[in-house]
Amino acid sequence: MIGMEYKSSQWAKRHAWKVSPEHARAIQEELRKEWEGADRLPELRTVAGLDAAFVLTGSQALKKRRSRWNALSDANRAIGCVVVYRFPEMEEVERASAVMPLHFPYIPGLLSFREIPVLLVALRKLRKLPDLLFCDGQGYAHPRRFGLACHLGVLLDRTTIGCAKSLLVGTYGELGEKAGSWAPLVDEKAGGERIGAAVRTRTGVRPVYVSQGHRVSLETAIRLTLQVADGVRIPRPTREADAFASESKQKLLRVHA
Repeated sequence: MIGMEYKSSQWAKRHAWKVSPEHARAIQEELRKEWEGADRLPELRTVAGLDAAFVLTGSQALKKRRSRWNALSDANRAIGCVVVYRFPEMEEVERASAVMPLHFPYIPGLLSFREIPVLLVALRKLRKLPDLLFCDGQGYAHPRRFGLACHLGVLLDRTTIGCAKSLLVGTYGELGEKAGSWAPLVDEKAGGERIGAAVRTRTGVRPVYVSQGHRVSLETAIRLTLQVADGVRIPRPTREADAFASESKQKLLRVHA
């Protein structure tokens, strides 16, 4: 059953997704005006992790096929997955996935145009939109300060946090080895602006890179990320969403083998 709270909303129709890279950057700049970097969180009863996987065959651009079946079986596809937990207990309560044609190529800084369309379809399958979304990707720590987590948060008007495995932009200084340590991530090319944080989720392992998505301060984003971490480098919501996406991809590949 689709969550009635947002079943008929227009958040998926704010702009087109099959656009040129230049148009995509312009959309980011325009939506960036709606971004909120201060805490405006609801009461957190549920949190979710989101991730996407891709099935690629040849060029990343979809090609016209002679039949509908060939189009479905041969075209590149995006797989979007979401795993929802009761918070703060972190008990899984629901998960959903979706598969759709992939229309946008891999371009650094434009990941949202590649992943968000299928993530929106997966989110529509939930009974209710979660209160907080952890995205496997950047938020404010982005060349235009509008990564995937920001983009999704603005579209949904929901609290989102970016939790990335690698850096897109920025540097950080000395970081303590103990779990819970963090260091500001700064963009020296922008006058040393603080754009996120390198966060140690487990003692002695590489940090993850946390940044604001929407409706949350950096300090709160760091605190909540550590709250959902469970002794593994990647916090549980995005880690399990990643595993779910990988499993869904393998199932899809077996079906079309």
